[in-house]
Amino acid sequence: MGVLDLVPRLNDASAEQALQQAVLLAQRAEIWGYTRYWTSEHHDMDELASAAPEVLLAHIGARTESIQLGSGAVLLPHYSPLKVAESFRLLASLYPGRIELGLGRAPGGGPHAAMALSGNYLQHVANLPAALASLTELLEDRYTYENVPVTARPIPDIPLSLWMLGTNVKSAAYAAQFGMGYVFGQFMSDSDGVEAVQRYRKDFVPSARLKEPEVMVAIRVLCAASEDEALTWSREMTERRKKEQEVYPTREDTTQTVPYNNTSQAGDNDALRQIVGTPEQVWRYIRELGQRLRTNRILVVTAGPDYERRLESYRLLMEGLSEQQ
Repeated sequence: MGVLDLVPRLNDASAEQALQQAVLLAQRAEIWGYTRYWTSEHHDMDELASAAPEVLLAHIGARTESIQLGSGAVLLPHYSPLKVAESFRLLASLYPGRIELGLGRAPGGGPHAAMALSGNYLQHVANLPAALASLTELLEDRYTYENVPVTARPIPDIPLSLWMLGTNVKSAAYAAQFGMGYVFGQFMSDSDGVEAVQRYRKDFVPSARLKEPEVMVAIRVLCAASEDEALTWSREMTERRKKEQEVYPTREDTTQTVPYNNTSQAGDNDALRQIVGTPEQVWRYIRELGQRLRTNRILVVTAGPDYERRLESYRLLMEGLSEQQ
């Protein structure tokens, strides 16, 4: 079980408060038994406070002991593969055995933010296969530029792990081609992930870092002590999003609520929905999801109506796992 933190600015919290809450979430997650904390990359989005995951991970690494630290995701089309490799190898040297580099290919913000960040984003996306090839060569110390070896330093004693995040077969194909782990972002997709994960496993090419395919899935969860309470929290969040829509009329609301029940089925756009319920109900969904995608690696995204209840949701979810074992 892992945490995927978008570092939301809940209830008009300042960026400083949101980042303090990110540290607290990572610390509590470590205590509660979560094995990884990942954070995202977004640009010029007023409601989110993490534009540079490598900076936040360095800060959180110094304030935690053992939890895995990862990016969900570094948006590679914007950056030089060498710079990405250097930054995360530095993290891997600071926190040996704890660093996971998750890559994505989305812009991470609006079109003007993307252009301001790296120019012609669409051209960079078209060049993504070459960037992925360069990055994997850098992380395997076999990269050359004009036939001259170039090394991403420092070289950590324990190599970092490499993952590709995505929502469709395109990202799955990249992960398979370059021998990376694959994270299916179900909370962002209108697909149940089966086709993408099957494609990844079928086409997987072993690499120096990974000999067998590895799959994670990221879902959005809201967990409370009772179903009524969880639904109340969810309604509060829905009302807040409606108010935000009035302030930011171009912002799309893609989070729907799915109270879990025994008849819930995959494939009806539940990837865009928030799984709401008691720990027992949510774990029933997670078990079914794990069987469907043949994985036990789960990343959980929880916004919560406020920071206190966000923490409560994560705590209850992990306690629910302990009670079932």
